Formats: sequence, C-alpha cells, structure tokens
Amino acid sequence: MKISAQATILLGAFLLLAGCGEDKTPEPVNLTQRQASLYQASCHTCHTVPETGAPQSHDLAAWKPRVAQGEDTLLDHILNGFNGMPPLGQCIECSREDFIALTRFMAAPAPKDKEETKQ
Repeated sequence: MKISAQATILLGAFLLLAGCGEDKTPEPVNLTQRQASLYQASCHTCHTVPETGAPQSHDLAAWKPRVAQGEDTLLDHILNGFNGMPPLGQCIECSREDFIALTRFMAAPAPKDKEETKQ
C-alpha cells in the first residue's frame, strides 16, 4: 500500500507526538474546516462521552498508551475496528490522512481556539 508524501509528513508528525518525553506536553492540533466537520460527524459522539469507553478527546493520559503503540497499530484499529470502535470509526468519507489528523487532534491538548471543533 503506497502512502502519499503528505501522509508521510503527517505520519512523521504523529510519530513525534508518540515520542514526546515525560515532561513535554504535545502542542494542540488544529483541524481544517473539513476535518472539523468529520470530527463532529464521526468522532465527537464517542470521544466526548465517557460512558462509551472511548478515549476522550484531549485526555492525554488516556491517549498516551495508544499513541505509544505506533501509527500502524492505531490505523489498523481505526480501519478495522477495535473493541467498541466500529470499522472506519463510521467515517466512510475519511482518508488515511484524515484519520491521522483526527487522531492527532484527539490525542493532543485542546486548541485554545475551540472554533475548529464546533459546528
């Protein structure tokens, strides 16, 4: 499976997030308007309701062990489903790049300007 140059850059940035030291908090990640719409339609429902069991958006402690598994494992879980997560996170219009950006967004601190996640 071939990955585009943009996806490679995003994967590299994702790996940097995974390699953050104990004392360094990752930077917030802003989504594009399209990705913010995808987040609202597909991710928001489960990743903002603790009762679902999904790691909550911007809960660094919950995401840390998941990010530590590496992007291949995370993408596999997203694409094929894992535990309570349905395959593709019910986002059939999401590309691999979208999944990476959305995961980075949820695994990072909340942006100071939450406008990216509203709508």
